[in-house]
Amino acid sequence: MTFYKIIVVINLILVLISLGAGAVFLGKDGDNDTRVLTALTVRISLSISLLILLIGGYYFGLITPNRF
Repeated sequence: MTFYKIIVVINLILVLISLGAGAVFLGKDGDNDTRVLTALTVRISLSISLLILLIGGYYFGLITPNRF
């Protein structure tokens, strides 16, 4: 795997970890919404960076669509 693909996979894993953390915080914290909001903010930021990485990778030829 190239360095670019490793960065994309790590970013995707971090998005999933943030999703899980948000679910745990939602279940544990009754009235305190700060940690849930922080997890949501982190997840949105990571998802936007993942989208930018994928679009940039396609534009610069680092990734190509599958050919059937």
